[in-house]
Amino acid sequence: HRNLWLNAAVFGWQTGVDDRDVYLHTLPMFHCNGWGMPYAVTAMGGRHIVLRKVDGAEILRRIEQHGVTLLCGAPAVISTVLDAAVGWDGPIPGFGTMRIVVAGAPPPTQTIERVETELGWEFIQIYGLTETAPLLTMNRSRAEWDGDSPAERAVKLSRAGAPALGVTMSTSPDGELLTRTNHALKSYWEQPEATAEAMADGWFHTGDGAVIGDDNYATITDRKKDVIISGGENVSSIEVEDCLFSHPAVAEVAVIGVPDEKWGETIKALVVLRGDEPVDEQGLIDHCRAQLAHFKCPTSVEFRDELARTATGKLQKFKLRAPYWEGMEKQIN
Repeated sequence: HRNLWLNAAVFGWQTGVDDRDVYLHTLPMFHCNGWGMPYAVTAMGGRHIVLRKVDGAEILRRIEQHGVTLLCGAPAVISTVLDAAVGWDGPIPGFGTMRIVVAGAPPPTQTIERVETELGWEFIQIYGLTETAPLLTMNRSRAEWDGDSPAERAVKLSRAGAPALGVTMSTSPDGELLTRTNHALKSYWEQPEATAEAMADGWFHTGDGAVIGDDNYATITDRKKDVIISGGENVSSIEVEDCLFSHPAVAEVAVIGVPDEKWGETIKALVVLRGDEPVDEQGLIDHCRAQLAHFKCPTSVEFRDELARTATGKLQKFKLRAPYWEGMEKQIN
């Protein structure tokens, strides 16, 4: 209970929640206590608007009807709103007054830029885990970025952010993000070995690869288990996905490693296309090769109608990888 209270207090404080806020529940309340926002908004006397299903047009309607000022969600929520905004009749609801808090996966920089330029909403990124109640970092546009272009701001906002109040961060020799905080778990229920591993040396081990810049902002490079090792080189699936998202035909993408006799693993992109934009496999591979080192580029692209996600909109990469690794002892080659 102490962890939940501290998380809600810090999250509400850093997001600037007050009694004028109207909060739209696009994030399920069962998911990590809605990141603590249900408690923070209630404590400050704000108003709650409940949404039973994530639907872009319905989100815009409720923002217009109820004067919503704040919502939280995964990048998939942003995508549904941006798609609905294209056909919206009239001014975009919440333009200049809405702020959206995003976590679950680093959104593409192009998506972040579109939140500012097309919706007129403030974009805030946070990072955390269930074990940390969850808030660890926040990235919100700073005064010194006011002179930047939306594209330049989007690059800065694509990072996980700086430590929240009471959080200390570091990285291990192999690049794993480590943290100490007032609201980390005490233990996993009846799992002493897992607890000892997660809390080794007095740090909580997040399982995420990261780099921490000179300004103390963390950038998540990948989940440790999602890093692709091709020909001995580590490839961040997040970096490749961001590149593919910059192609106008790409609506959704997941980049995974699949077995390869020569390279151990090779890079496959699973892509959902947007509307009628024409593109083929080689076109997307060439798009990446024009922007990334060639060893980071997909060697194959598979087109899908949809990608497996959780109830909160996170990609389930272990499910996407599984068919390609079937019959192998482990999902690394």
